[in-house]
Amino acid sequence: MRTRSPSRLEPLVFFLDRNLEKHTIADALRQAGAEVQIHDDHFRQETPDEEWLREVGQRRWIVLTKDTQIRYRAHERAALMQAGVRAFVLVAKNLSGREMADVFVKALPAIHRFVANHQPPFIAKVTRSSAVSMVINK
Repeated sequence: MRTRSPSRLEPLVFFLDRNLEKHTIADALRQAGAEVQIHDDHFRQETPDEEWLREVGQRRWIVLTKDTQIRYRAHERAALMQAGVRAFVLVAKNLSGREMADVFVKALPAIHRFVANHQPPFIAKVTRSSAVSMVINK
């Protein structure tokens, strides 16, 4: 675990993957003070994951998704790692948009600490209780 000095921390911008209930989650995160970008505001729905992952990585945005399979699809995982993406995957199943929003908002402090203490690229998970832990790094 490598820690960055507080003076070098950049403001975090969260990117909501197309598979999330975008407006409910985006609104809740924004109300909590987060800067949020939504997939459909930048990409077509059918844009391959490999393409938007490269762009999001270049912009240093943090991916929020519920695509638990992303780490198993070799081409997507490779694109994520090559682009230096920081991804947080919601691993809880069968949540409403409001429940997902609540989980991510509650997890914001843990996500901020995690980003400050781990160099990209990585995939971390966010549980129903808003706990955050590493799944894959470099």
